[in-house]
Amino acid sequence: MTAIATDYEVVIGLEVHCQLKTASKMFCGCNADYAGAEPNTHVCPVCLGMPGVLPVINEKAIEGIVLTGLALNCTIAPFSKFDRKNYPYPDLMKGYQISQYDLPICRDGWLEIEVEGKQRRIGITRVHMEEDTARLLHRVDPVTGEAYSLIDVNRSGTPLMEIVSEPDIRSAAQAREYLVRLRQVLRYIGVSDANMEEGNFRCDANISVRRKGETAFGTKVEIKNMNSFRAVHDALLYEERRQIGVLEAGGKVEQETRGWSDERQMTLSQRSKEHAHDYRYFPEPDLPPLKLGAAFIERVRARLPELPAAKIARYRGLGLSDYEAATLAEERPRAEYFERLMAALSGDDARRAKLAANWMLGEVARWLNANQAEIDRFPLEPEQLAGLIEQVANGTVTALVGKDVFEQMVATGESAEAIIERQGLAQISGADELTGLVRKAIAENPRAVADFHAGKATAIKFLIGQVMRETKGRANAQVVQELLERELQQ
Repeated sequence: MTAIATDYEVVIGLEVHCQLKTASKMFCGCNADYAGAEPNTHVCPVCLGMPGVLPVINEKAIEGIVLTGLALNCTIAPFSKFDRKNYPYPDLMKGYQISQYDLPICRDGWLEIEVEGKQRRIGITRVHMEEDTARLLHRVDPVTGEAYSLIDVNRSGTPLMEIVSEPDIRSAAQAREYLVRLRQVLRYIGVSDANMEEGNFRCDANISVRRKGETAFGTKVEIKNMNSFRAVHDALLYEERRQIGVLEAGGKVEQETRGWSDERQMTLSQRSKEHAHDYRYFPEPDLPPLKLGAAFIERVRARLPELPAAKIARYRGLGLSDYEAATLAEERPRAEYFERLMAALSGDDARRAKLAANWMLGEVARWLNANQAEIDRFPLEPEQLAGLIEQVANGTVTALVGKDVFEQMVATGESAEAIIERQGLAQISGADELTGLVRKAIAENPRAVADFHAGKATAIKFLIGQVMRETKGRANAQVVQELLERELQQ
């Protein structure tokens, strides 16, 4: 498509549906872990929508949504209620969804994002609780060519949060970053796996455009069927261009729901956009209002960990770079390993942070990448790794030998001290031990000696390398260089 006209502004709001990690479903006792199960095996009369059954609220799900609201700086409502949301699609076995309308559990929050070095606060209108729907599996008869759909009810009734942002997002890049940071927070607090690929973190986007300087919103279009961060970004970028193109041609943007096609890289019209009155909301008669006491909310608040933004700021305060701080705080298990590693090292906070960061982003990261593993599969406890780091930092072994010891440790689980002692790997720093090796290197490499005297600085590095090779990396490189310079000046 053509370039975006620069005198327009895009306005975006996101609706994120996120499944909570609970043992049972939202309103019944069915196992909520249905991944890989045979269709329609995690069901009961409640989630099948049988007549006369009564829902019961899952307390763990309420704890999860309250924890989410607190992490997103929301106000937690002491009084809320559930409502019936009526619509005709076949993925609701009851013919309605138990959701929340005018009195959600969480409201008026915010999430900070950073794009191109600029901070932006995205408002959170509400976080409300509902139940997920069944899955529709669309098929085509291979003989007749007729299309038909099957229903898998396993997902129906799974606890589902809807996180609705304010229309504060002004670009596709901001929308993607908002989703990345939102997912990070949800994973940090442990309420959801938040995987778009697995369908437990889903996003619908509302987008409109207007002339720059205008305050009234343009006509809103909803986009569905986006199953990755990239798809969200590309769909919003496409729709922004499409709507501007319509207006520039003198047309009118229609309010509708459109679906994103990855194959065609475009949005396609699906249906006219529903309004709230189309759902005929009314209070759920089978559930009492939800009253959350201060003691309950504070008990949940006590479970709130240090969140990524605060952790990154603290790491920067310890002297780590922006990249180091952001990478180490990206995932909670990695940050927890880093914290334990720092605690096991000696010295002041800045020293411990720098040593731990160097190894975490160096040897540990290389091992994890090579083994396609996450930090929870790393075979060394932080305290074991700290033992090796101290041996390198205090000069007991060289950095080169330390890398070899590291490989032996992850392969065997043996301690650094035991490997160093058994194999005699301690660093050689004595002039008496190294002088003979230095003189040998000089005698065997006359070309390098001539280059040194001719002023080539790299020549001495070559000679240092010869001594290091002779000692299998155990020689103290600084001492070797000093001895070489002395011998070469004679």
